[in-house]
Amino acid sequence: MGNVLVTGGAGYIGSHVGKLLGAAGHHVVTLDNLSKGYAGAVTCGPLVVGDTGDAALVSSLLREHAIDTVMHFAAWTIVPESVAQPLKYYLNNTCHARTLIECAVAAGVRNFVFSSTAAVYGIPDAPRCDAETTPTRPINPYGSSKLMAEQMLRDACAASGMRHVILRYFNVAGCDPDGQIGQSTREATLLIKVAVEAAVGRRPGLAVFGTDYPTKDGTGVRDYIHVVDLAEAHLRAMDYLTGGGASVTLNCGYGHGYSVREVIESVERVTGKPLTVAYEPRRAGDPPELVADATRLKALFGWQPRFDDLDRIVGTSYAWEVKLANGSASDGRAR
Repeated sequence: MGNVLVTGGAGYIGSHVGKLLGAAGHHVVTLDNLSKGYAGAVTCGPLVVGDTGDAALVSSLLREHAIDTVMHFAAWTIVPESVAQPLKYYLNNTCHARTLIECAVAAGVRNFVFSSTAAVYGIPDAPRCDAETTPTRPINPYGSSKLMAEQMLRDACAASGMRHVILRYFNVAGCDPDGQIGQSTREATLLIKVAVEAAVGRRPGLAVFGTDYPTKDGTGVRDYIHVVDLAEAHLRAMDYLTGGGASVTLNCGYGHGYSVREVIESVERVTGKPLTVAYEPRRAGDPPELVADATRLKALFGWQPRFDDLDRIVGTSYAWEVKLANGSASDGRAR
């Protein structure tokens, strides 16, 4: 079993990964400043409240717990905010990542799993993105800040004995089917989260941006991956590195997409509630279709998704949203 430092482990994706790591018997240490996460989302191991940019704290944790694997989730992730406050994103997502990487190399950490994003592709020439061949041309500071961190990690690993897996996420959705933890992101912008918030009355409705794309129904198409399948990919990544695998960059998605209209129909079907939808013009920078080519992820890790069903993804999201709305979430994240 490994000793794993999970940065941002009190947040949405990090908490789901931490839960699976604990269930698999790993020793997990969570580092989170709780600016976006919740202490109650940490289900195993100690939670240290602090920042990845604090070199002294990070170095102490790495050595005290004999960390062999770092899983780095701590980042700002809201695209419009990154446009309005770019330096905030470059500080946290890039500069603090550099500090963490430097500390990891100095402490002799062997494995580094990095949370990246499809935003590094910007507006790709083709709807299906391949991590090896699709050019990286981010169009916002969020994507740029993550791409810079990717390159720093590659260079640091090339100059040291540390190896890495970079996982580029597509649209992460869903929640822990057990209902223990879930997505409680404040002011969320992701479609499924926004739609289930509307279904429980937390929002008056939702907006659809663009109905004239060259897609099957005119709305944008995205690849939605359930957070538990994504979390399992991280454990497979750690096993791969522990087994001697070479550093690699991979996409995380299902390889097929759903349109905005199809997501709305699924939410209405699962919840039994009609949604109030406002149709707006296209937003600048939104590609018509964005789908992952995850062939290498499956081939290298033997990863097979278990939740590749839109209604099931929506169902777990809705169940958690109901808990938040009525104050019965186990970690107390009622709003």
